[in-house]
Amino acid sequence: MDKYIRQIDDTVDFLRTRISETPCAAIVLGSGLGKLGDHIGNATTIPYSEIPNFKTSTAAGHKGNLIFGMLAGKPVVAMQGRFHYYEGYTMQEVTFPVRVFARMGIKTLFVSNAAGGVNPDFHVGDLMIITDHINRMPNPLVGPNMEEFGPRFPDMTTVYSRRIRTIAQRQAEVMGIKLKEGVYLASTGPTYETLAEYRYFAIIGADAVGMSTVPEVIVARHSGMEIFGMSVITNEAAMLSDTCLNDGNDVVEAADRAADRMTNLFENIIAEI
Repeated sequence: MDKYIRQIDDTVDFLRTRISETPCAAIVLGSGLGKLGDHIGNATTIPYSEIPNFKTSTAAGHKGNLIFGMLAGKPVVAMQGRFHYYEGYTMQEVTFPVRVFARMGIKTLFVSNAAGGVNPDFHVGDLMIITDHINRMPNPLVGPNMEEFGPRFPDMTTVYSRRIRTIAQRQAEVMGIKLKEGVYLASTGPTYETLAEYRYFAIIGADAVGMSTVPEVIVARHSGMEIFGMSVITNEAAMLSDTCLNDGNDVVEAADRAADRMTNLFENIIAEI
């Protein structure tokens, strides 16, 4: 654990040589959602390959850049692509950037993802505010507790900020964007879900399913960060059958089509937080 903390501190020290002020928020951009990076002004773009202790993003639609700059008049940092458990990384490696953000003093985390719609009322292109989650992945807090970040047993009853969710709903109404709300279920992947699994996830309360986000959220919660999450619905479980299959390219394309709306909404939310 001491080695891991040294790695966090080494990465923080490196990043501080490249930026002039601490961001007010960090944004994790999921599959096909990297367009927000193009809206960041006065940008300093650092490829993950240049950042000490960062891994490589191998998933489709993940560019693998860390972008520091201004969004809605406020300093932010955005991850164009995340690390996934299914890529073979440990949970400590998957959540390493969030630990770095917390160590830098960043107080707010925005997370986004492309997700399959489990709720039959959800359709491709819908934006879903994450109100809660169901975790079917290994918990990233297993092991010795990092006391300097947070408690051994962090509370998870109100993970997703009600304050920012209210701002999001208000901004969406002004912008004419219809939002869904729901529970996000995280599974390990990399296989898409079977039809039986989709039915099971609906029974236990999931509205959307994906292969990311929850590990970062758990670590952010442990680190005392305020969290806002959004899913872009990129396929519909109700439309799947043994002759109509999930496809990774279709997911990225659907996310890309919704990225402009999500980007504009995030920008307006950040202006108000």
